[in-house]
Amino acid sequence: MHLHSNDLFDLMDCFSSFLAQIKLTIKLIIFWLNERKFFEILTMMTEDWNDCTGNNINIRKTVCKAKLSDRITNMMFTLHTLSIVGYSIGVLLADVDITEQSELPLLLKVELPVNINTKRAYKMLLIMQFVHLILCSCGTGILNTLLLTLTLHVGGQIDILRCWLNELVLRESEECKSVAITTRIIRKHQRIIIFSEYIEDLYTYVALIQFIMNSILICSLGFLIVTAIDSTDATEHIVRSLLFYTVTNLEAFIFCYAGEYMKNKSKAVGNAAYNSVWYEMKPKNSRILIFVILRAQKQLTLTVGKIMDLSLESFTSIMKASGSYLSVLLAMQ
Repeated sequence: MHLHSNDLFDLMDCFSSFLAQIKLTIKLIIFWLNERKFFEILTMMTEDWNDCTGNNINIRKTVCKAKLSDRITNMMFTLHTLSIVGYSIGVLLADVDITEQSELPLLLKVELPVNINTKRAYKMLLIMQFVHLILCSCGTGILNTLLLTLTLHVGGQIDILRCWLNELVLRESEECKSVAITTRIIRKHQRIIIFSEYIEDLYTYVALIQFIMNSILICSLGFLIVTAIDSTDATEHIVRSLLFYTVTNLEAFIFCYAGEYMKNKSKAVGNAAYNSVWYEMKPKNSRILIFVILRAQKQLTLTVGKIMDLSLESFTSIMKASGSYLSVLLAMQ
């Protein structure tokens, strides 16, 4: 309806908030379609926790990753809430005269089916929009922190696997014990691979939406911040967009870091198997570890719609693309 607006700043402001809403909606639809895989992931996590009981090293590694996930979750929810407060504070605290305003300032620019002609109705509308933004922001934060939590859980299980490889006792008198431990290691490794594949299936198309829309969002919000510097309401516009811009960049970084983390952790399994005392085993037993080393060479990855791997290099590509689009927008202004 308002795509023809001559005010490019106003248009990009509306477009960025609209794009954020669309991105969350598509993510939730993808999660709904992959509900069964998500339940499988939760079941496997429960079984991993149950397997840790009775072993101090295993429970310590798993609890350490869980506590780290808890801290990250709290930090992410705080940052997302602050971004919404910063985005809304200027409008919420403004003293608006309903009778003299031709267009009421709103948190989200919308076409209303009714006329707002009282201050009470106007305040109620602002509160509803603020709650809506908080819920949407928390929903986005949940999906991001869930990815980090699942990735850290994989990292914790890989650390347990490496401990088993390092503690492999392979003396002749303990041959039966060494065979049992080696079999347990292979089963654990296969379980980690299956778990990472479930994460990949759950998040690959979420990452694709993230990759496309975050490039445009970072560009749009960067444009708002740059063009607001010379305006009369520079402080208000920058406060409104800066935390939103920070959260959007952080969201892209989380996905790329998760892919990089999985890749590096999977490499560590092969190194740990090679550095174990396999040379003290009987040949028929040591050959089993060769399969662990070979399988570890095929790295665990998270992909962008099965097209490319998520890594810190991908984050660099997003930032470069956003910078290019920003240059075009500034030239159009």
